[in-house]
Amino acid sequence: MINDKLINPQSIVVVGGSKDLRKPGGKVLRNIIENGYTGRIYVANPKEDEVQGIKSFRNLDDLPDTDLAILAVAAVHCPPAVELLATKKNTKAFIVLSAGFSEESKEGAELERKIADIADSAGACLIGPNCIGVISSNHASVFTTPVPKLHPGGVDFISGSGAVAVYTMEAGYSAGLTFSSVWSVGNSPQTGVEEVVRYLDENFDPRTSSRIKLLYMEGIRSPGMLLRHASSLIRKGCRIAAIKSGASEAGSRAATSHTGALAGSDAAVDALFRKAGIVRSYSRQELINVAGVFLQKEIKGKRFAIITHAGGSAVMLTDTLSDGGLEVPPIGGPDSVDLLEKLYPGSSVANPIDFLATGNAMQLGHILDYCENRFDNIDGMVVIFGSPGLASVYDVYELLHEKMESCKKPVYPVLPSVINAADEIVSFISKGRFCFQDEVVLGRALVQVAKTPSPAPSTVTLPAVETGIIREVVESSAGGYLEPHKVQKLMDASGIPRAAEAVVTDREEASAKAHLFGYPVVMKVVGPLHKSDVNGVVMNVTDEKQLGREFERLMQIPGTTAVLIQPMLEGAELFAGIKSEPPFGHLVVGGLGGVFVEVFGDVTEALAPLDLQEALEMTGRLRGQGVLSGARGMKGVNTEMFADILVRLSALAHSAPEISEMDINPLLGQPNRVIAVDARIRLEKTDH
Repeated sequence: MINDKLINPQSIVVVGGSKDLRKPGGKVLRNIIENGYTGRIYVANPKEDEVQGIKSFRNLDDLPDTDLAILAVAAVHCPPAVELLATKKNTKAFIVLSAGFSEESKEGAELERKIADIADSAGACLIGPNCIGVISSNHASVFTTPVPKLHPGGVDFISGSGAVAVYTMEAGYSAGLTFSSVWSVGNSPQTGVEEVVRYLDENFDPRTSSRIKLLYMEGIRSPGMLLRHASSLIRKGCRIAAIKSGASEAGSRAATSHTGALAGSDAAVDALFRKAGIVRSYSRQELINVAGVFLQKEIKGKRFAIITHAGGSAVMLTDTLSDGGLEVPPIGGPDSVDLLEKLYPGSSVANPIDFLATGNAMQLGHILDYCENRFDNIDGMVVIFGSPGLASVYDVYELLHEKMESCKKPVYPVLPSVINAADEIVSFISKGRFCFQDEVVLGRALVQVAKTPSPAPSTVTLPAVETGIIREVVESSAGGYLEPHKVQKLMDASGIPRAAEAVVTDREEASAKAHLFGYPVVMKVVGPLHKSDVNGVVMNVTDEKQLGREFERLMQIPGTTAVLIQPMLEGAELFAGIKSEPPFGHLVVGGLGGVFVEVFGDVTEALAPLDLQEALEMTGRLRGQGVLSGARGMKGVNTEMFADILVRLSALAHSAPEISEMDINPLLGQPNRVIAVDARIRLEKTDH
């Protein structure tokens, strides 16, 4: 519901405007006045006729019509003020700075609901409550500092926490990060981070809009909206990075106690970000450094030259990049010999390129030129250059600035001497440059950016499944775990290959089925949920005598209602499944199976619906690539068949959203087939 009255108001009233700059109502008024707002400004204060040179109205009824109202009064006074302004003063945008709402008490939550209801009824935009405000190109309606000078090429920053917004602006400003807009959305009963992303997408102008968006989120209440509009922005040429806090149980409690609205598991958040193409960060510093990477020219590969006069820093960065799957390739050949001759004795060009503590601007220029034009195995350059305090490094940083402008390959400047070269860094930043202060944090940012895929297709064509059969099984079943024959019907209707099997309740029937399948066979209890825990699985049953003995034993296990017979199959044990994660939808899960799914937890997730390419990317993220590729004499796994099963699970979830959990464990994978051996499905039905 973001509207022009919020973005470009012709008039603003500060309700609770004050002469005291230590109060939010005083500081927000001062920021509006001092940061170039050109419209009409009013103040509403029952005790004053004039505040900071602005006319003050003691009674809101006397106020002229006003586009935007900024409230800095006690929470209990906000609903009547919003109602009067919305109904009598044609106010269509509100920023409620005040705290004391849902983050504090049930009574506060009720006040918050009233404000949102009034704004919705009036067709008005509501930002907050419990926020620091909004900074746009037209007005700086925040009560905090710093108020950054906005730049069209800066970042749009949207935060669910006012404090995080302030700290990020402070840290980003010192590194050279510029801002195009800042949005603090607070408790967000109407307008949250997702709604701002939607607005930025729907109003994106390729000529004037910022192409970098940074998000801080404590809850995701509209994952579909975020996915749709974030991926749309990225397809338009934008880059997005986000923090979603509350990943741990304790962090979830902290987020809930702060602004509420924590939703969904962290795995679902990861899957959503991957599907949208959002780079995930885990701290303000990481977020700022990812933004710094976005600000540089886009890299076309994953091979880096590390250029430094500080050997230890180069080693740490090399480790970080290598551990993250990026490369620091060796440099050799005649060109490297030529370059070495231009450097001081003792230098190294093997990569990292170390041109010693005495290295100068001219030598750095030679190195960058060779990496740009003559070393074909280099895609980007990291320059780590500080100062021991012996001499200024203005000339080095000026040369670095010029090369960053002229080189087609990206150059990432790490300038760690925040005291010894403080003035030089300020000069470098004043030229519109961003500088990284720590090489390892930069390395992690580069890894995060590199491993984030492009947005998934906006529409996915799911494989054909027998929807009628699926719906008949679901609608004829109660909630809870399905009987084995119903699980079989759902798998068959979804086109998921499975091992032949039979459920038997007497010894003679077990013997007949074993002869039909052919020995050896596998026997499993039906009834107990975790079969292995009760010793309810018998592998490699080779004859009728063993079959009879094991049948009698299995039927004695508490909870057993029958025995399942299957032919004995071989292959690498895999796992696949789906899990409902409201409000995100269903997660499709795949990985190594058998007992290893719990021991090693080598699984990856994707948000349904997914296509074959997304499923293949899932299998590519597994740590156990040796199992899939057939290392050490193993046969390996047909990953396309594995991926096809994951896609079919996505289609099953689409046809049967009542499935809350489904596990196929194990899937047995070989080079020519992947087949399900055991599965369970749990439905969760709600009354409508």
